[in-house]
Amino acid sequence: MQLLAEEIKEHLELKILPFWMRLKDEENGGFYGEIDYDLSINKFADKGGIAIARFLWTFSSAYRVLRKETYLKVADSLYDFLKKHLLDQEYGGMYWMVDYRGNPKDQRKHIYAQSFALYALSEYYRVTQSEEVLQIALEIYDLIERKGYNEDSDGYFEEFDRHWNLVPNEMLSEHGVIADMTMNTHIHILEAYTNFYKAYPNEEIQLRLENLLEIHYEKIYQPSTKFLHVFFDDEWKSLVDMKSFGHDIEASWLIDKALDAISLKHPKYDAMVIDIAYNIANCAVDEDGSVINEELAGRIDKTKVWWVQAEAMVGFLNAYERTGDARFVDSIKELWNYIQNYVVDTREHGEWFWSVDDKGVPMKRAIGEPWKTSYHNGRFCLEFIERVLQK
Repeated sequence: MQLLAEEIKEHLELKILPFWMRLKDEENGGFYGEIDYDLSINKFADKGGIAIARFLWTFSSAYRVLRKETYLKVADSLYDFLKKHLLDQEYGGMYWMVDYRGNPKDQRKHIYAQSFALYALSEYYRVTQSEEVLQIALEIYDLIERKGYNEDSDGYFEEFDRHWNLVPNEMLSEHGVIADMTMNTHIHILEAYTNFYKAYPNEEIQLRLENLLEIHYEKIYQPSTKFLHVFFDDEWKSLVDMKSFGHDIEASWLIDKALDAISLKHPKYDAMVIDIAYNIANCAVDEDGSVINEELAGRIDKTKVWWVQAEAMVGFLNAYERTGDARFVDSIKELWNYIQNYVVDTREHGEWFWSVDDKGVPMKRAIGEPWKTSYHNGRFCLEFIERVLQK
């Protein structure tokens, strides 16, 4: 595992981070919003709030783990752009989208986006200890709790207009439904609060994390099948017969990370983390070692999406650390081999393809855009460096 982790570290520093650093917009700030499949940069593309937050998290974390000043300088510039252009100074919270110059384009507020702002600001605070950063993070956290949390359902609302009026959750719904609540948003609130607790530990955040863990166990996870439901109405009724394999394996290690952060041990949570990982290993790993995308109403989509492969790498590593089962080591090695052979874009100045089909042919979709950033594969690399090389 040591040699594999060294290889992953090199991949991060020589492939992933340099690719994204070339997208730094020196004139208008932030990163350029799109790089097409042919690797041409669209300097006039809109810039997503989630994307900028994910970049800020990546380069803050890269500095914290690798201690290279270059990464901190990039993080500094991303923070400056987020603070000046993405934060609504009048009504609070982070916008969904700004144009290439940083002018508000889509002023909606989404709890998913606020969670990524908090996640990024927490990481940036961990490396800067800036009181200004902490205060902004506290304001975002307060908005998530005051506006997002719904006591009646014991869950979080999702989409709001600029003035924080609740609107239909268009941005995080799909497959013909408009979901009041989603698994996706809840796992990333959990992720954000975990990192915020690490940056700023206090009893209130710990209690909110404990509640989120209970929500995941009681409302989202299905002990009978070992899968997580995906889309819900406002009473936690599942709306779609769907299995999202990438989100499940991602949830398993994010839940475990939250448990570790607050030193919470409970047999039901331990079983949930391990059972999800085994379930994905049993149900979603293809013969070539890759992880398939999802199952909808019994129909399996065997597309191999970049972020699903990255999350499975961490999920299987976490499962190995939990169980000591060498099966997960084999899964990691097979999956990394698949990623290198099919998902990594070997063209000069390439990064990872969005997805490949079941024959390994890349989908001709943008290499960088509001939903594809340095976050998933960068985070997978950083997790391996911390868990294996810096243990």
